[in-house]
Amino acid sequence: MRVILALVAALFVSQAAAQERIPGIEQTIQSQVDAFLAEDAATAFTFASPNIKRLFGTPERFGMMVKNGYPMVWNPSEVKFLELRRQGPFLFQKVLFIDQKGAPHVLEYNMLETEAGWQIDGVQYLVAPPVGA
Repeated sequence: MRVILALVAALFVSQAAAQERIPGIEQTIQSQVDAFLAEDAATAFTFASPNIKRLFGTPERFGMMVKNGYPMVWNPSEVKFLELRRQGPFLFQKVLFIDQKGAPHVLEYNMLETEAGWQIDGVQYLVAPPVGA
């Protein structure tokens, strides 16, 4: 099963090579990941959209949600930006995270451009390892 996940992740990586890139989007996501790696939930929270900030209320609650629900984002061993997808006015950035056990996870970030710059308005799993992997 791990081989299948690696093949799916490789497919996403190969498709990303010729795709559009917006450096501000990648910088926003990478800056948030860097804050998580430093265990700095307050800084990580600054990259969240107003909707996400309202939903979680405090950096501490936001940080706990990420640490418990998205451990591969909280403490990745590797991060690779894949394709950027446009759907009408919305932009979605695919990101490959390799967790500390070497398992690949492909997540899609819903990005929102604000007066303050790019912000993260949501994240969803596209490819996750099977339970028990």
